[in-house]
Amino acid sequence: MPELSNRYSQYYQSPLGRMLLISDGGLLTGLYFDRQKYLPCFVPEPQAKTFQVFEAAKRWLDAYFSGEDPGFTPPLGLEGSPFRRAVWDVLLTIPFGKTITYTQIAERIARQMGIKRVSARAVGNAVAHNPISLIIPCHRVVGHKGSLTGYGGGIERKAWLLVMEGVDMQGLFIPGKGTAL
Repeated sequence: MPELSNRYSQYYQSPLGRMLLISDGGLLTGLYFDRQKYLPCFVPEPQAKTFQVFEAAKRWLDAYFSGEDPGFTPPLGLEGSPFRRAVWDVLLTIPFGKTITYTQIAERIARQMGIKRVSARAVGNAVAHNPISLIIPCHRVVGHKGSLTGYGGGIERKAWLLVMEGVDMQGLFIPGKGTAL
């Protein structure tokens, strides 16, 4: 279990609302929109003290929200099961302006694990618990029929982010009902 007393946070004001950055002082361990689903149980009080990782993350966010691929990844400290980490590693390979389906990720993970099948639902659960929004681009994952489903930051934000990245939105849609809205 990670030491929770050695966590620090700062806020970043994005075009889509305030975001919370969390670090252990050297690695970025969390990046969340306000009121995002699956916020961590322990959130340290924001402090004036800054760390290089916060500055790197803010540079990344500034570049990203200006509509460009930042071209680098701040140092990340991912904590999760081996399966979740494998899914998050796949997410890190999705290019700026592109999407992938939960099923495609499941197929890739199955190949990596040398097994016949991985559940797309299990992948969806791992994607939903991504602790570092945007930098680990879970917003680029869509349903196999084009549904913009399952984004903890909100479906409207997901659509905005994809449009901002220049994703071809033809064939993508916001579902009218469902549990992942």
